[in-house]
Order: sequence, then structure tokens, then C-alpha cells
Amino acid sequence: MATPGATTLSDDTGPIPPALRGILPVLIALPVLALAEWTLGASPFATYLLSVVGVNIILAVSLNIVNGMTGQFSIGHAGFMAVGAYIAGVTSLSLKEIGIPGVPVVVSDQLLFVEALLAGGVAAALCGFLVGLPSLRLRGDYLAIVTLGFGEIIRVFVQNTEAFGRALGLSGIPQYSSVAMVYFWVFLVVLVARRIAGSSHGRSLWAIREDEVAAEAMGVDTTGYKVRAFVISSFFAGIAGGLFAHFVPIINPGSFTFVKSMEIVVMVVLGGLGSTTGAIVAAIFLTLLPEGLRSLFGAMGAEGSLAQKVDQIRMPVYGVLLVVLMLARPQGLFGTKELWDVLPRWLPRKKKGLT
Repeated sequence: MATPGATTLSDDTGPIPPALRGILPVLIALPVLALAEWTLGASPFATYLLSVVGVNIILAVSLNIVNGMTGQFSIGHAGFMAVGAYIAGVTSLSLKEIGIPGVPVVVSDQLLFVEALLAGGVAAALCGFLVGLPSLRLRGDYLAIVTLGFGEIIRVFVQNTEAFGRALGLSGIPQYSSVAMVYFWVFLVVLVARRIAGSSHGRSLWAIREDEVAAEAMGVDTTGYKVRAFVISSFFAGIAGGLFAHFVPIINPGSFTFVKSMEIVVMVVLGGLGSTTGAIVAAIFLTLLPEGLRSLFGAMGAEGSLAQKVDQIRMPVYGVLLVVLMLARPQGLFGTKELWDVLPRWLPRKKKGLT
């Protein structure tokens, strides 16, 4: 019996059956992705640019699980991306020679592509577990140093390994990737991040972020939850690396340096630590920013050294944006809120009945 004078929200499940509610996002996403692939198939530049945007969204959202939700500070995300890229690339090159007998070539290529992506994701997750299990007992700057060291170890390792092409890079990887495949994984990482944030595991991660000592005193297995978050984040970073390896002509250690890790960190901080939609908006903005600068320089007539000018000005622009943001809004664009939480006056909400 409800307490007299108290108001409670009625359970408004809506017209969607509970059994369908779990798979409804997938049913909506698949035709949308197929339409996007059909629409953009004739534009190689748009396909490439959207693929880069999608990969950066996966990286930003996955890192947000560790840096935003759990409150840790990892700056070696490009290392896990490199593991996924190289393992997926080598797996594709090996499986391409074997093939799948009796299966049409188009279907066979996509099945092999998925296998290569999963191999890269699992390898990155395993590295995340091996690095995270001992190091996530550390906090703050010490954890950042460990993850930075891991990223540099991976870069130096692939740079001196014959099977990975050494410093010249790994070439000949089949170009299996597509806009539909990239954004299918974008959809999956966003779905996983949102489900984690709204679950009991997510509440434990938020508790660790707010006060790790208090969370541990309340019985939360802080090390266990941090390792799980690290493994999930590393898995999707590996998937992003595998996707990246299958739509660029060649992958080399220069694509996975400390600068790449910092670009991902800037995306997470700019969007707001803990905000999934904030990470998405920041990833889109910072990925398209160099193209906007190229257009600006093109309008100014700087054609000769256009790419060099953009590369020189990109990181200073990132730094200036970060400094201005930290001064004006230290919590990021959205803080820990989501896009629909910070626009209440423009987005009407359905009111639930009171009992």
C-alpha cells in the first residue's frame, strides 16, 4: 500500500511488447544501414570520410566507458586499436587464401571479414585484460603512465616485426569494410554503452568514479569492475582498428602513435566524461574539423602545401579547443548527461501518469 500523500510513477511500458523491445533497435538499424550503404556507394570520398567518423565514434564511446563512467585515466587507447588492426589484417590475409568452399564470394568475403574483426577484437580484449588486471589497482597518473607505456610497446613491437611489415606497414589487406559494417559496430558500441550505464554494473562503475574508497567500503569489487570495463573498452577499440585496417590501403605504426591516443582522449573530454552522446558529437566534430580547415585553406588559395598546413594546425586547434572548454565548461559539452537531457525546452517529453 502506498503511503498517504505520496505520489509514485505508474509503470508505463507503452505499446511495445517486452520481448520485442530488446531487439527493436537492431530491427530499425539494419534497414537504415542498408539504405545508407546503397546511397553512398557511388561516392568513394564520402564513404571513406564517414568510415573514419564511424571508427572515431567507436573509439571515443569505448574509451568513455573507462575514462568517463569508471573515472579512470587511460591514454593508450591507440595501442589496443593497433592490436585489433594488425591481428584483423593478418587474419584476413590468411583467410583470403583459404576461403569458404560452396559459399558465394560476396557472402564468403563478409563472413571472413567478421571473423577477422572478432579475432582483432578478442586479441585487443585479451591485451586489455593482461594490462588491466595488474595495473588497474593503480589510480590517476600512475594508470595513465602504464597505458601510455603499453601503447608505445605495441607500436615498437609492430615496427620491428617482419610479419606485420615492420615500419613500412602491412599492405594488401582486402578492402572488405563498408559504411554499413562500420556503423553497425557504431550502433553496437553505443547500445552496449547505454545498456551498461543503465544497469547495476553501470551503477557500480559510477560509484567507483565518484568515490572509489566509499564504493569498496560498500562491497563493490572495484578492481573486478574496472578490469571488466577495461576489457569491454579494449574489445571495441580492437574492432575499430580492424575496421580501419580494411578501408585504408596500408596500416603502419605511424597511425597508432601517442597523438592518436590523445585525439581520442580529447574527444571524450570535449563531449563530457560519462556522456555517450557527448562522445559521439565530439568525435564527429573533431573528425570533420580537418576537412573544414582544408576547405578554408582551399578558399584562401593555399593549394600547394594544403595537407601539410592542415596537419600542422590540427593539434594546436585541438589544444586551444580543450583549453577554452576547460575554462568555460570544465565538465565538457554535456557533462555526464546525454543529448536529450540538455535540450528539455526543445524536446517535449511524454508525461507519465501519477497514482
